[in-house]
Amino acid sequence: MSAIKPKHQRLVLLTIALVALIGAGLLAAWALRNQAAYFYVPADIVADPPEAGRAVRLGGMVEKGSIKTAPDGVTIDFVVEDGKARVPVRFRGITPDLFIEGSGVVAEGRMEPGGRFVADNLLAKHDENYVPREMAEMTKAQATATVAETR
Repeated sequence: MSAIKPKHQRLVLLTIALVALIGAGLLAAWALRNQAAYFYVPADIVADPPEAGRAVRLGGMVEKGSIKTAPDGVTIDFVVEDGKARVPVRFRGITPDLFIEGSGVVAEGRMEPGGRFVADNLLAKHDENYVPREMAEMTKAQATATVAETR
């Protein structure tokens, strides 16, 4: 007798390729399950905090008057708020240039058992009315002229 017919060979190869593709997708999803960082606002963290040590992102506004620099000069404590709740945050490292009180921030890190968020990375956000420092004192006409000159 002869071997498998060509039509059946293609069907077997297609089935093997499909099983391999599904297996690779499941393996990738399993490997990345703990790498996903969920986004929370302070009200979400207060209402239903994530388990301690889980990688999450906390977004909100830096509360005015809350930035405190530790004596080591590298560690800062501040509060992120969203108008409904407040979450204390500790960050050790160099802050972004746009990180100031009253500005938006996204902190990547994890919750500690005591309720403080420990950030590994800070992403500062600017508002939609952002103006570069060099153009802050210019009138609208001067700024338009400066932009036109650089083109």
